[in-house]
Amino acid sequence: MLPIGCSTVSGSSTNRSYVNAEGVGATDERFRRGGGSEGDNIFRAMDWNTPTDRRLGSGKPGAGYWQQRCDYAIDATLDEETDSVSASMVVSYHNNSPHELEYVWIQLEQNLFRIDSIGSRTRTPGTIMKMLEYDFDGGYGISRLESGGEALESEVYDTLMRVELDAPIGSGETFEFEMDFSFKVPPALRRMGMEDVEDGTIYELAQWFPHVCKYDDVRGWNTLPYLGSGEFYTDFGDYEVSITVPETYLVSASGALMNGSDVLSSEQLDLLEEALSSEEPVVIVGEDGIGAERGVISDDGMVTWSYEIENARTFAWAASDAFMWDACAATITDRDGSERTVLCQSFYPREAEVWGPEGEGGGSTRYVKHSIEFYSDWLEPYPYPVMSNINGPEGGMEYPGIIFCGARTNPEGLFGVTDHEVGHTWFPMIVNSDERRYMWQDEGFNTFINIYSKADWYGEDPDISRHMSQTVEVCSAHEPQPIVTAPDRTWPRWVGRLMYRKTGYGLYLLREFILGEARFDRAFAQYIGWWKFKHPQPEDFFRSMEDAGGVDLAWFWRGWFLEPAALDLGIAGVKQSGSESAIIVVDSVGDMVMPVPLTIRYLDGSEETTVLPVEVFHTTSRWNAGWATKGRVIKSVVIDEDELLPDVDRSNNRWRR
Repeated sequence: MLPIGCSTVSGSSTNRSYVNAEGVGATDERFRRGGGSEGDNIFRAMDWNTPTDRRLGSGKPGAGYWQQRCDYAIDATLDEETDSVSASMVVSYHNNSPHELEYVWIQLEQNLFRIDSIGSRTRTPGTIMKMLEYDFDGGYGISRLESGGEALESEVYDTLMRVELDAPIGSGETFEFEMDFSFKVPPALRRMGMEDVEDGTIYELAQWFPHVCKYDDVRGWNTLPYLGSGEFYTDFGDYEVSITVPETYLVSASGALMNGSDVLSSEQLDLLEEALSSEEPVVIVGEDGIGAERGVISDDGMVTWSYEIENARTFAWAASDAFMWDACAATITDRDGSERTVLCQSFYPREAEVWGPEGEGGGSTRYVKHSIEFYSDWLEPYPYPVMSNINGPEGGMEYPGIIFCGARTNPEGLFGVTDHEVGHTWFPMIVNSDERRYMWQDEGFNTFINIYSKADWYGEDPDISRHMSQTVEVCSAHEPQPIVTAPDRTWPRWVGRLMYRKTGYGLYLLREFILGEARFDRAFAQYIGWWKFKHPQPEDFFRSMEDAGGVDLAWFWRGWFLEPAALDLGIAGVKQSGSESAIIVVDSVGDMVMPVPLTIRYLDGSEETTVLPVEVFHTTSRWNAGWATKGRVIKSVVIDEDELLPDVDRSNNRWRR
């Protein structure tokens, strides 16, 4: 579809003009959604926060922008007999703010799985969280919390803990503290858990360690509880994590394996080295190697795997005695023109029929490689040395350098989930938004880029049919909700429709129909460049797109994201008294506005297409468009013949003589 201002013409006419002509029907001069009130006009200026030296009016982080940083060193042990994890960690919290901090808030996400947690007591069937059995009582046991050898006082409130300090953390200072904790691994549920398979047990561990809450320049301490749907909002930091597991287990985790010679056989090390230079997957552990001894020396039957990752917003891992393993290399080009390789790898049980290199559709590792290379080329080079895909109890979840995917027998499903979870590297692992409040800013952005990655992999045109139908559904609902609704407050069945599909579809329209590819891509690249490894708010995105795109999109932000508006365009009539000109009367019946794509056909068989700019609805919901017919008689007029827009009622989109 052409961007606004362009048209294609067939037949003899190339002239066109837009005139608000009188003479056809009753002209409705209402303001959009307001009966004449500028305060309710959908085109009115956005009521944004006053720019500061931290967040500029352009949407760019300013010279005064700051963000905290938090580094973690963790030693964890998995006990397969009790299905539990115990760990000790040292946390270094860097106060880069200009403020003194008199206390620290800690997020205790495992406490969601306590029987008496807010999330457990308010769980709703059909939510994004798979709920536990009612008799499972999880949560943290914290046996030590101290700094400098002195115990720290604390108080736990559901999934939050407030830690009292002996002295404030001054601006520019680093506060270091230590903690010992443990928890029972929940049964299979959303985001983590365990699963028994034919050859053993798969553990997926995520949102598993207590972490410091995000302190920012917008809200101070971000202390929304963990209820299940809203994910997380954290600081970037460096991680050094050691994971001790039974010696027959394979482990994969965020970041690079630092002690491969301690945990892998010489043959596996050679195969891993081969994979680092191979375009095709190399099998490192096949079926005959599941749970096999690797020649690792262990006095107690346990082995420690060590990992490191830099500039990450969290850390996740998986372990199993049932894993097979294959890997290959993705090649990406950094901004300076240099090339480097990323290890793409997959870990899966024998039940995962389509995962291996010989699996139908290409297998998991090929999908990972495609996504890494596609998004690196389009958006921003992939920042980490490894990306691992894990098959286990979780249906689909993303963390830095590692993703979880539950699909086992459907290659299309495996590609879709893999591509989506890898895509999350860019939103929100690189551009780090607040997932507790604004799920759409990572899920929807990711859904948008997935449209193009899928089309590229399958060699077909982008498919937005599902996005459109679900958008029409939520816009037509009796009590609709806007995209900006917090995920934990969104009607359960609408999370995917609003946060994923409607948001992704909106960005697709912005690129393909409203701005055009070149203009959109330039603005989108600027937003990513400004906010990579930083923490944008929704307003920063809106401002960035307008500043780089050179366009006022208040009507679009308001109608698509901020309000539960519905689009209903219609043709009220056509008047043609002679053969040289006509008036086409276009209505915007709903409370959302859009540019109006028109297809005009004539009795002589010729046709023209054009797009009326959205500005025709600045002051009225009915526009009389003057049209030069050049000696021809109009036979029919159609609005949005290609059905690109989410029009809730297409019965009024056609006029015939």
